[in-house]
Amino acid sequence: MSRLSAARITVRRGGRAIVDDVSFDLEDGAFVALVGANGAGKSTLLSVLAGLMAADGGAVSLDGQALEGLDRRDLARRRAYLPQNPRAEWPIAVERLVALGLTPYLPAFGGLPGGLEPRLTQALEACDLLDHRLQPATTLSGGELARAMLARALIGDPQVLIADEPTAGLDPKHALDTMRRLKALAGQGKLVVAALHDLTLAARYSTHLMALENGRLAAFGPTAGVLTPALLKQVFDVEARIVGEGPSASVDYLAAGAGA
Repeated sequence: MSRLSAARITVRRGGRAIVDDVSFDLEDGAFVALVGANGAGKSTLLSVLAGLMAADGGAVSLDGQALEGLDRRDLARRRAYLPQNPRAEWPIAVERLVALGLTPYLPAFGGLPGGLEPRLTQALEACDLLDHRLQPATTLSGGELARAMLARALIGDPQVLIADEPTAGLDPKHALDTMRRLKALAGQGKLVVAALHDLTLAARYSTHLMALENGRLAAFGPTAGVLTPALLKQVFDVEARIVGEGPSASVDYLAAGAGA
C-alpha cells in the first residue's frame, strides 16, 4: 500500500501564501482530481507533492518517509510526474523520449536492455504513438507531445502518478482515453493525483476530489459527495448544477457569479 501525506504544507512567494496550511492523506486505489480557479495553487501543490519544490512550511511523506529523506533514484521509481505544458528541447526520436521514463531502472552505461523493449512498445501503443515512434519529438503537435510525456510517465510503472493538467491540448478522443487510463491505473491499485480544469471529466472519472481556494483546502472527499453546486459557487463563483453521476455525470454552468 502506498500512502502520500501532506502535513500543513505552506509555500510563500512575494510575501503571499500560494499554498496555505494544506493537509491530507491519500492512499493507493484513488484517482484524486485537484480543482480550483486559476492561481489557486494547484501546480505549486503538485510540485511539492512530487518532491520537485521545497515547501516553506510543513512536510510531505510517502509511506511514512519524508520526501527529502528518500534517495532520488528510489523516489523516481516510485512516483512519476507529468508537467503542465511539456516541451521537447532536443530532436530525439519519440521512442527515446518515452524510454527516458525508464532512467531510474537503467544501468549507468549502455542502451536500453532488450527485456525492456516490449514495455516501450506497449507504452507507445497505449498512448497511440506507434506511428510516431521514430519521429523527432520536436516535430510533434502539442497534443502528440502531451501523449508522449504521458507514456514516459507511465512506462516505469510508478506506484504514484502526479499529473498537472494531463488533458490540456488533447482532442476529445485522446482526452477521454487519457482519463480512462488514469482511472484504470487507480483501479489497479495505483495512486493518481491530477489537476483538472474540466469538471465534467473530474465528475465522471475521479474517485476523490480536492478543491483549492486561494491556496487553502476548501474541500476533499469522494467526488460524488464533494462536487456540489455550493462548492462550485464558493470556489469558482459560478452557478452550476451536477447532472447524473458516475460515467454519465456532467457539470452544467448556468451563470457567472457577481464577481466573475
